[in-house]
Amino acid sequence: MVSKLSPVPVRFWRSTFGREPVREFLSDLPSDDKRIIGRDIAKVQFSWPIGMPLCKSLGNGLWEIRSSLPSKREARLLFGFLNGELIALHVFIKKSQSTQNSELELARQRWKEVSE
Repeated sequence: MVSKLSPVPVRFWRSTFGREPVREFLSDLPSDDKRIIGRDIAKVQFSWPIGMPLCKSLGNGLWEIRSSLPSKREARLLFGFLNGELIALHVFIKKSQSTQNSELELARQRWKEVSE
C-alpha cells in the first residue's frame, strides 16, 4: 500500500499593513528563477527534515533554503517552523560569499514577532 505524502504547509510572513514581502519578491523574479525556488521549497515541504546542500540551520529556529538560479545568482529564503507550518520570513539574492548581517537580522526580527 502506498502512503500519500502530505507537505508541510507554507505561510508567508505578513506585515501589520498586510504586505507579504517574500511573496512580492518571488513574484517579481524571472519565471525560470521562480520555478527553481518553488521546486526547492517543495523539496523542503515534502522531505523535511532535509540538510545540506539545500537547507542549512542558522540557529535559534531559523533555516535557509539555498537556491542556485539559472540567472547565475544565488537566492536564500529564510524560514522557521511554527505549529507545523513553514513560515517564509525573508528572501534575497546573495551579493557576496557571506550573508550580510542586515539580511539575517531582518529574518530574526520577523521570526521573533511571529513566534511570540
